[in-house]
Amino acid sequence: MSTDFTQEQLAFAQAVAAFGSKEAGTREQRDALTENGTHTHNQALYEKMAALGWLGVTVPEEFGGADGSTVDMCILLEQSAKAMAPIGGIGPTLITGAAYSKFGSPAQKESVLGGIVAGRSYSISMSEPEAGSDVGNLSCRAEKTDGGWVINGQKTWCSNAHFADRILLVARTGRGGGKHEGLTMFDVPADVDGLSIVGIGTMGGKEVNDLYFTDCVLPEDSVIGVEGQGWSQLMTGLNIERLILAAMMLGTAQRAFDDTLEFITQRKQFGRPVGTFQALRHRIADLATEIECGRLLVYHVARLVDENPTTLFPREASMAKLKLTETAKKVALEGMQMMGGYGYATEFDMEKHVRTTLVSSIYGGTNEIQRDIIGKTYGL
Repeated sequence: MSTDFTQEQLAFAQAVAAFGSKEAGTREQRDALTENGTHTHNQALYEKMAALGWLGVTVPEEFGGADGSTVDMCILLEQSAKAMAPIGGIGPTLITGAAYSKFGSPAQKESVLGGIVAGRSYSISMSEPEAGSDVGNLSCRAEKTDGGWVINGQKTWCSNAHFADRILLVARTGRGGGKHEGLTMFDVPADVDGLSIVGIGTMGGKEVNDLYFTDCVLPEDSVIGVEGQGWSQLMTGLNIERLILAAMMLGTAQRAFDDTLEFITQRKQFGRPVGTFQALRHRIADLATEIECGRLLVYHVARLVDENPTTLFPREASMAKLKLTETAKKVALEGMQMMGGYGYATEFDMEKHVRTTLVSSIYGGTNEIQRDIIGKTYGL
């Protein structure tokens, strides 16, 4: 852990780690919580964390939260991921909550931010079959009617919509001079008539969904922020979104490293622990160094955001997402290689680490997009 943390933050990290160890510290516990790994989220465990006041770590006090810092949020995410706590709803919920906090009406804030504190989950829906990295190309349509809006179209790769309470939808309400104009954010109850949520089978289990809107009627006050300003509103949330993903992958990388180290310390071949062979010892040294570099980057960017809450950090936030997802993937794949066949066996957690980290370089803006953003900040 960083030596720059306050005593309260160190105690918070220790408390989250202890909770994870107690509630999800064994493979048997995690299998019971996830129906043998098919689900990423256990609501009962999530609500236990809510009761401790942790889910509202960055929610303002007026809505029942702790009004904590971005650093506090990253501590929670890192330690939860390291513990492999099955609370898959937390990332999308915090990303969505940040948008409501900035742009929601008083009633929307009261409902959603208070819901986060109470343990409800939320989802954000942007991608479409023809609009993935090119979000501005989306075509899901919201048409204004007397007293409301009618939504028609398809969304895809929507994380956690199958157990979310509400969905933040980005839809097209008009066409302007550019493709990023005319986009609007909407507050959508997950059980609204006209919305069909269909799961997409993946390596990670039940995580993502297709959303089909068919003459789905929303009230007039369902707009989040300003009509037609959805793109600029989305851009203001990139710091938090990318830090959330980076902090979670930091925890996963550390857990994969710890599992690898434990195995190669105990596993013997040729009369000695395999970790004592130079080939593996050097790999461990390299991975430990990469993780520590990543940790310093995550908390450096988190402090920048805390010190400059209205400033965008496209370079630094993209660097954090890029670095930590690539590092986590490398650690998991190297861990599998060092564990040999045992790393491939479902008896051990390493194959889960591999599956978790492989997709991390795709969601939240692919790492190719992150590199492009970073390059543009240098005038390229």
